[in-house]
Amino acid sequence: MKPQERMAIARQMAVELPVADRVTNFNEIVAGYSTDTAILEANRCLQCKKPACRDGCPIHNDIPGFIGLLRDGEFEQAYWKIRETSSMPAVCSRVCPHEFQCEGSCIRGKGKGQAVAIGMLERFVVDWMVVNNKNMFTPCALPIGKKVAIVGSGPAGMSVAYYLSHKGISCTVFESLSEFGGMLTVGIPPFRLPRDIIQAEFAALKSCGVTIVKGVVIGKDKSLADLKDEGFDAVFLGVGAHASRKLGLENEENTEGVMHGVDYLRRINLGETIDLGKKVVVVGGGNVAIDVARTALRLGSSDVFILYRRSKDEMPASRAEVHHLEEEGVRIEMLAAPVKILSENGKLVGVECMRMELGEPDSSGRRRPMVQEMSNFIIKADSIIPAISQNVDHTADQGVEFKVTRWGTYETDPLTLQTSVDWVFAGGDNVLGPQTAAKAVFQGKVAAESIEHFLNGQDLMTDRQFLCQLEA
Repeated sequence: MKPQERMAIARQMAVELPVADRVTNFNEIVAGYSTDTAILEANRCLQCKKPACRDGCPIHNDIPGFIGLLRDGEFEQAYWKIRETSSMPAVCSRVCPHEFQCEGSCIRGKGKGQAVAIGMLERFVVDWMVVNNKNMFTPCALPIGKKVAIVGSGPAGMSVAYYLSHKGISCTVFESLSEFGGMLTVGIPPFRLPRDIIQAEFAALKSCGVTIVKGVVIGKDKSLADLKDEGFDAVFLGVGAHASRKLGLENEENTEGVMHGVDYLRRINLGETIDLGKKVVVVGGGNVAIDVARTALRLGSSDVFILYRRSKDEMPASRAEVHHLEEEGVRIEMLAAPVKILSENGKLVGVECMRMELGEPDSSGRRRPMVQEMSNFIIKADSIIPAISQNVDHTADQGVEFKVTRWGTYETDPLTLQTSVDWVFAGGDNVLGPQTAAKAVFQGKVAAESIEHFLNGQDLMTDRQFLCQLEA
């Protein structure tokens, strides 16, 4: 097929559950491609000599390689091409913000065109393997007598366990919650990431002898020093960023009806029943805010809207998620921010807000929101849920002094992810701040290689396959 013919093929759209059906349950709303649709979409790929899509992928998957195999009908080989670099393709294909990563770098998406649907093609390959009962496990190495403790069972911790266990290094994952998966389980609703996908990832780890311990809080139930005394040769910290960032408003902490984004999602995803009332205000413009609003809608709050202090163009949330949110009837109140919590007898009754306008770009590259004086207005509400980012909880490092950045993340060697304590490594959100699953997966891969070098007494910078980028 000539390039002109490939350019003539329109992007293939995924089938989605009707809005009226999906807002009543937590079923996955986007269906995977059929075989014919996947091959047609794969034929849109131009197989660029210098694939920018690969540079845009935090894991650096060989995207043209797996797409080329897919369009030739070599689905199993396509899967293993992805697995050469990614330990979690089933997860990343569903939750990565592809339009900001691989697809955002696709040459077909420049100008007025539409990028190749790389995420959907990756998902098709993984789902095809599952449906056809293909082996998805890789051989494990025999134990070499070394053992590593992994604190946190999110994507970074899972990646470390995957790579080290395949090198014969025994791994024990300590998860503070009653469910494993970290933010994948307690921070992402099932309609975006079905729980059987996460279960499959842990099945793969257990097949290589990884031990998973739930309900143990490192830093409280046992310390890092205890782990060292128990014979662990190294520790990986992958605790994520689970501490909600506060608005800083008076009575934010002691008013009934005020709950923070990741706290709400965690409690709901762990099975708790929470009644937010009918009218819910969600503050923020990222994926957490979107997930909170869509979850509240599914749990009976009929009037849900988002308050965001910038314009729609500045929203960091995935464009697909914003589209789904608006389809489901959630309104976004742009250029507005809360300034006061209104309560009666300790219970929320409303929120006082101010209009904003956009000034010059800030350090994030987005235009800075500025208050419009004398623009106050009041919104009546049963609940307000700030979802404006998260911080790192440092319970795990009690008793050991680490260097941390001014943002509260662990200070690590920017290339190897070794912390200021030489036998402890860290990666994922507790190093990057709240970021994507793919970035956490890649950092887990880097940390695993660093830990292997450390255990073998090798220099951490020599004979390496993976290193973080300095800007990470």
